[in-house]
Amino acid sequence: MDWQNKRIKLYIEAGLALLLVLTLALAGASGILPASADDSGRVEGQTKAASGQTEQDSSQAEHRNDRTAEETIADGQYPIMGESPVTVQEMVDYFNSSGKEYPAEQLSKGGADSIETFCQMYYDEASVEGVRPEVAFAQTMKETGFLQYGGDASIEQFNFAGLGTTGGGVPGNSYPDVRTGIRAQIQHLKAYATSDPLTQECVDDRYEYVKKGAAPYVEWLGQQENPEGLGWATGDNYGYDIVNMIKNMM
Repeated sequence: MDWQNKRIKLYIEAGLALLLVLTLALAGASGILPASADDSGRVEGQTKAASGQTEQDSSQAEHRNDRTAEETIADGQYPIMGESPVTVQEMVDYFNSSGKEYPAEQLSKGGADSIETFCQMYYDEASVEGVRPEVAFAQTMKETGFLQYGGDASIEQFNFAGLGTTGGGVPGNSYPDVRTGIRAQIQHLKAYATSDPLTQECVDDRYEYVKKGAAPYVEWLGQQENPEGLGWATGDNYGYDIVNMIKNMM
């Protein structure tokens, strides 16, 4: 009798074990249980593929933005703000092509002993504020006659775009070094181009007097060409002259 009971018990245990195996197999097939190592690998691959698609979408979006900027320029309006197509070396080459001598003796006192250093400062300061560096640099070349000066402001003031000069011998603003003068000019350009706040501390003491966003395009920096009659300077085709210089630079 005991032998028969043991035999029945073994049959029951074997049946329960078989039932457990079948249950686990069905659960795995239906996805109730966690994925196996191989399945996990496939999920990770799918995640990476999705990440790759996101990066591709981001790249395509950036390309569309670049294309939009190019279309805007092609339509005859050169934005002051945005990514620059111009390199530091192209700025250097443009200055050198003028045949003018870089005033190293005077500007080295303000921290820019070479045209390469000078151009790099323009590139860095403009990029921080989102201003196209070639816009500020070309404006400086126009305002100073390729750093030869001769107007109301003098080179020792480190004022590279006539900030504060009103004619009649008024010398305008002075700055402690080259970088500060460049920063003030770029902040003033940003004030004309957009209502976005400055990234760095304001060193342009005329920043508050500008109507923000009144001249988003270089062409509109000339008051005569600006739809609102506002702008950096009163001379004919002021902004268009700068755009032509940029084209030569590129």
